Amino acid sequence: MNIFARIAAALDGLLDDMVQAGELPAGLNRAAVTVEPPRDPSHGDMATNAAMVLAKPAGTNPRALAELIAGRLRALADVDGVEIAGPGFINLRLVRTAWEDELAAIHAAGTDYGRSTMGKGVRVNIEYVSANPTGPMHMGHCRGAVVGDALAALLEYAGHSVIREYYINDAGAQVQTLGRSVHLRYREALGETIAIPDGFYPGEYLIPIGQALAAEFGDRYVGAPEADWLDLFRERAVAAMMDMIRADLALLGIHHDVFASEAAVQQAGRVDAALARLEAEGLIYQGVLEPPKGELPDDWEPTEMTLFRATQFGDDSDRPVRKSDGGLTYFGTDLAYHAQKAENADQLIDIWGADHAGTVKRIKAAVAALTGGKVQFDVKLVQMVRLMRNGELVRMGKRLGNFVTLADVVEEVGKDVVRFTMLTRKADAQMDFDFAKVVEASKDNPVFYVQYAHARISSLARRVQESFPDGLPAADSALFGPEELDLVKQLATFPRVVEAAANAREPHRIAFYLYDLAASFHGWWNLGNDQPERRVIVAGDAGLTAARLHLSAGIGQVIKNGLALMGVSALEEMN
Repeated sequence: MNIFARIAAALDGLLDDMVQAGELPAGLNRAAVTVEPPRDPSHGDMATNAAMVLAKPAGTNPRALAELIAGRLRALADVDGVEIAGPGFINLRLVRTAWEDELAAIHAAGTDYGRSTMGKGVRVNIEYVSANPTGPMHMGHCRGAVVGDALAALLEYAGHSVIREYYINDAGAQVQTLGRSVHLRYREALGETIAIPDGFYPGEYLIPIGQALAAEFGDRYVGAPEADWLDLFRERAVAAMMDMIRADLALLGIHHDVFASEAAVQQAGRVDAALARLEAEGLIYQGVLEPPKGELPDDWEPTEMTLFRATQFGDDSDRPVRKSDGGLTYFGTDLAYHAQKAENADQLIDIWGADHAGTVKRIKAAVAALTGGKVQFDVKLVQMVRLMRNGELVRMGKRLGNFVTLADVVEEVGKDVVRFTMLTRKADAQMDFDFAKVVEASKDNPVFYVQYAHARISSLARRVQESFPDGLPAADSALFGPEELDLVKQLATFPRVVEAAANAREPHRIAFYLYDLAASFHGWWNLGNDQPERRVIVAGDAGLTAARLHLSAGIGQVIKNGLALMGVSALEEMN
């Protein structure tokens, strides 16, 4: 249990004692009571809002209740002082041994420091990437892939049971076009000169698939009717594309637990089953949608369709699940797919591009209707990334065949750079990926700055042997000065950051924390540039060196733990 959790548990115990003593009524909801660092460090080490939260339901004055709580807090062994601020906030200062013990706890926990049980094993299905299987991964897919994968790792670390899922869109018109595009490459492999029509996929990545089909079937399908070969060519193309996509994702260290097929969802009758459930509850009807707002398109006309009563679940309008010809809408299949995911999960999280924001409400409505509100559904919207090279925007388009592949970028700058950079801003904020800046060796490049901190710490183990060949004594944290204690206090907030990031579904908070920690470490390290006695390895002072190495190793451990959540390596050395 980390120090914040320990003080919070002690506070909870004190509140129980106050109930027993008749100082508080029983049954008060304490969910909003917090123990956290104060906004102003000069106010103390921790602050609690217990009196502010509980006073009104307890029928008492916040300041008076704060006095009662403060009196009990002063008796805790870890507490050095308690002050009441304003109308009833309580600030605490801890004894220094509490922080020294926390550093020892970091070393004892190792890779588990920061791990939480707050998730209580809740099953969370995170669907991310789900790129159309019509080509290799490109940088347009990258940010959502990294955000989803980091979120999965974060929630797992915070005590959830996580399912990583990829939805293969293999039942739409685009994969039919893919099959036709591969047929052209098949004919090309047999010696025919071909031209790629507009609207087809011109990428050279389809050439090997065409060659493989030519080797297997010869000229059997050259002049055959499309009905004889389209399903076969589509299936082979999708399978080959998915192999390519899996390989591309592996370059980023991304591996899914489940690959779900849109075609399989339809073939298994899941759409009909889901719609039948909704119809049985009176949530499906035949109707005509209201005309779109504003100026009507020339081709708009009122058409009767099969509609889902999405407005009953918070959507802006009811939504068609079947078209007028009886064919499924994409939403019709999508609601059935989400019902399938919900069978094995308590919560669903989808990672979508920001351009899909308009469909969030309808899927939320569908999940609420199909699960009776028992399964939570959330969407994290991810903005596109602009690629910049030499100060100019790099334009991409899969149909044009001029996109920048994920594999090429990973090869150029490395997996760690790509992953860390994608988490340096909130997922719904715009981002530029500048090929020059992301590999720059400066504090303005967060990837370099954090990894350099870990590499500096790793170098100490090698260097200390030169200065102290006979070894060092046991580390004594009592030798720490104010700067060292401040670093320990910063380390101690890591478990809170993990839980807050998991609660908010925001893995970028880990990147922000690591950058701030690296900045604090580098600042402490640089004190020794002009003052040899402030260095980590102090010539002739084995005791102080041992203490500072102990602190440095703790910082390195927390950096390593945070980087692991991001899927980024903790480098031992940097060239």
